[in-house]
Amino acid sequence: MKNTLKILFALSLVFAMLFSFAACNDSTTTATDSSSVKSPTLSAADDSSQGADTNTNTTEDVVKAEIEIVDYGTIKLDLYADEAPKTVANFVKLVKDGFYNGLTFHRIMADFMMQGGCPEGTGTGGSDKDIEGEFAANGHKNNISHIRGTISMARSGSGYEQYLSMGYTLADLPADAQSDLKRAYNSGSSQFFIVHKDSTFLDGNYAAFGRVTDGMDVVDAVCEKAKPTDDNGTISKGDQPVIKTIKIIE
Repeated sequence: MKNTLKILFALSLVFAMLFSFAACNDSTTTATDSSSVKSPTLSAADDSSQGADTNTNTTEDVVKAEIEIVDYGTIKLDLYADEAPKTVANFVKLVKDGFYNGLTFHRIMADFMMQGGCPEGTGTGGSDKDIEGEFAANGHKNNISHIRGTISMARSGSGYEQYLSMGYTLADLPADAQSDLKRAYNSGSSQFFIVHKDSTFLDGNYAAFGRVTDGMDVVDAVCEKAKPTDDNGTISKGDQPVIKTIKIIE
């Protein structure tokens, strides 16, 4: 059994990014890496309203934010600081520093999500620090599900994530695998994504931290008008929707 595991772990390097779709500042495992495997089929939410479907078990500690996208409009958000305090604090700091103003959404997949906040516009960049991933796989309780309208943190991936989905526990993995998983889990920085259609298979593995309260029509328009250049949702630099500003409403 141990020999089999060693062989499997060696092969995992070939399948890096199997379950990752989002990156921060690790250029070897980027959100736009064409080697990543296409995400599973999604279950689309039936929602014709301006807001998104109702997430359950969210909390009262809410921070309000607005994302204005050039030529598209404004997306209003509630950020749940009780569920993901470090994630919300990091996002708020970057917003107040003006970090996101002028950046873009570089990766868009209709019926899945739109991802932005990379200073390079490629999925390889981030801010000057990484943050701890606040989700179940990393030992944090987080009740926010990745349904339509959820905002969540992007991160880099690890080829070892596939073994956890196969039934192995973290303790079954060798030390280097555990270390690599921790690196991936705690690699969130500035990049975030907004879920276009229900993607609950991400629950427990990504730090969801809020929800769209108004402006899902803007999300729909961005996703529907996007012209990705590959199956990974890569958007050409000249076609990337521009974030005019993100504001915290106080």
